[in-house]
Amino acid sequence: MADFDLVLKGTVVLPDRLVEGGHVAVRDGKVIHVGQGAMPAAKERHDLSGALILPGAIDAQVHSLSQKNQEDFIWSTRSAAAGGVTTIVDMPYDEGNLVCSAEAVKIKVDHAAPQARVDFAFYGTVDPEEGPARIGEMAEAGVAAFKFSTFGTDPKRFPRIPAALLEDCFRAIAPTGLTAGVHNEDDEAVRAAIARVKAMGITDYRAHGLSRPPLTELLASNQIYETGAETGCPAHVVHCSLGRGYEIASAYRAQGHRATIECCIHYLTLDEENDVARLGGKAKINPPIRPRAEVEKLWRHVAAGNVTLVSTDHVSWSEDRKTDPDMLANASGVPGLEVMVPLFVKGALERGIPLTRAAELMALNPARHFRIDHVKGALEAGKDADITVLTPEPYTYNAAASGHNVVGWSPYNGIHLPWRVSATWLRGTLAFDGSKVLAEPGAGAFVRPLPTLVSSGGR
Repeated sequence: MADFDLVLKGTVVLPDRLVEGGHVAVRDGKVIHVGQGAMPAAKERHDLSGALILPGAIDAQVHSLSQKNQEDFIWSTRSAAAGGVTTIVDMPYDEGNLVCSAEAVKIKVDHAAPQARVDFAFYGTVDPEEGPARIGEMAEAGVAAFKFSTFGTDPKRFPRIPAALLEDCFRAIAPTGLTAGVHNEDDEAVRAAIARVKAMGITDYRAHGLSRPPLTELLASNQIYETGAETGCPAHVVHCSLGRGYEIASAYRAQGHRATIECCIHYLTLDEENDVARLGGKAKINPPIRPRAEVEKLWRHVAAGNVTLVSTDHVSWSEDRKTDPDMLANASGVPGLEVMVPLFVKGALERGIPLTRAAELMALNPARHFRIDHVKGALEAGKDADITVLTPEPYTYNAAASGHNVVGWSPYNGIHLPWRVSATWLRGTLAFDGSKVLAEPGAGAFVRPLPTLVSSGGR
């Protein structure tokens, strides 16, 4: 009689060590144990010698609904499954439905559930005209965190939250134990920089970086962390492109404050002088892609343990919104769900950074951050059997060729990757077999955080 439903053998990647010749045993959709040596009996066994077995990634920042009638969960979760991402955390800035109430959360859950091929969690936010009144009800409705912006991209869909209102929101969130994540660009400073760029008549690829120089980002980051320190609310910078930003976050943590920080995969992969110059609007992201010297600083912070999470900030804009010759006229953001894990593994191996960081920054830490680590984030007994397998099969990435993306363009097209996602399991069921996404729409489930008692001290 088989002891388990599924056993996978290979190099098991844990947050603290690599288990060579290890195995993961699964029963009823849960990890039962991680071992070493002979594979135990199971209904299904795979000896994956030479493969890496990682916990399914949790992408902390996905925009499935930013462009109406474009991507939606039917496609974002397909890309996720193909990329070894087993849970996405979706942003609240949906075109036509700002997720700022319990009712809006319910509408989004009901919308996503029939489409999702992997599991999903949600951010909530506030309507600036309404303030923090609905934060409590959104926490009860199951949001995993709250998201705000110090920059106003759009007054309705992506509004600026002024300093006083941000403080009020942080105070309202603090008792829930959830985190306040904030888009870190100072509105006044960015608008002044944009005006200068336009006055100089610069419209090519350089315009974007010049319109958001480093100080615009760092001013906002300091505001975010100081607001967290004042209110006792966990404060999170959702995307930092600058080494200095990680130093600021580290300093606040050293002072006992709950100050976390996220690095998007594009900041670890692309640079301004080569990639933005080549791609133009297809590499326009807020905050901007920085010079290569800054990219290498970020990897040093990954190695030093100063990065909390790695995510994609995935959004699949239609190509017509990313190809305007006027750099500033393009939409901001890029797709990345299908390729985040292989890109991180490539970058880490090239720099001698242990692959344990992959399990930490793309699984364990996000699960803890969003308070879903009771079921997600680790190859550990009792957790969901969300598993990603990478095999050493070098290939050149092409978003259109895979068929798993709603758009055929990607800023990562043409990058040579040494490891390929060859299988993804969601709660013990094969979701991706290396070429086809097998998970049907509706296979994914809404994941909500476990209610947490909050202490008055830092963490």
